[in-house]
Amino acid sequence: MNHLTRPPHLAHPVQPAHPKLRAVVGVQKPAQARPLDLRVRAQRIQIDELIVDDPRQVLAHAEQAVLDDPEAAALLGICPAGPLPLPAAAALLCALYDTETLTAMGLRLTRHTTRVSASDQQTEPVSLVRSTGPGEED
Repeated sequence: MNHLTRPPHLAHPVQPAHPKLRAVVGVQKPAQARPLDLRVRAQRIQIDELIVDDPRQVLAHAEQAVLDDPEAAALLGICPAGPLPLPAAAALLCALYDTETLTAMGLRLTRHTTRVSASDQQTEPVSLVRSTGPGEED
């Protein structure tokens, strides 16, 4: 045998005895990305500034709301037998109804403000305040 020639059994690379096993072992699945938990807390406060256009109408709707939802009224310190001050009446209606309904009840939106504050456990909160009036784009 010549040193430049290989024996016939070494002429071709040896194939693995179990080609399927090698293919499985050689392939690695990519690790699934896990969500990063930064414990960010966000707080959103929405403030609607309203004007009472018709105090009698606001008081009438609020008196009915006290009868319809005494639990919500009690949270505001309003009892059905007691006097109903205009600010308490407006607060009750604002707690129970959306802006469109409030407009029909004698209240008018003058400004809408949203305050958002967010922070993680290591940093100071970051805050954003956006304010719009009627007819202004948000």
